[in-house]
Amino acid sequence: MIGQILSATDISASGMAGERMRMEVIANNIANAQTTRGENGQPFRRKNVVFSSAFDAALNSNDVRGMRGVRVVGVEPDQSELPKSYRPGHPDADQDGLVTMPNVEIANEMVDLITASRGYEANLRVMRTFRDMVDRTLDVLRGV
Repeated sequence: MIGQILSATDISASGMAGERMRMEVIANNIANAQTTRGENGQPFRRKNVVFSSAFDAALNSNDVRGMRGVRVVGVEPDQSELPKSYRPGHPDADQDGLVTMPNVEIANEMVDLITASRGYEANLRVMRTFRDMVDRTLDVLRGV
């Protein structure tokens, strides 16, 4: 019974961890929005966090205790086309003055950041509500 009650906090905690990771990746995308030459010599490619239901992982391992929440499977580069920008004075410009830019759209990143932040806040509210319920239950039991 207690394990089932605490599993609600585990679900929220996994959601918070996933959204925190997503916010970190989005921040990295924004920070590299103008990086035309990364460590590999290529323009930066935005990255996406890939989530999986912990239910799927638990089914594959036959572990019924871990069947709740989400987990981060990985961080993958976005393979969409890299835009070109006319900047003839740029050190990475080709013979036509075009620079291959990162595929980061700041507006899209900001929307994703807001969505991740709200997901984190929603999971945090669940944790706080659970804590308040436990506190009230203890207050009632103390009064008995």
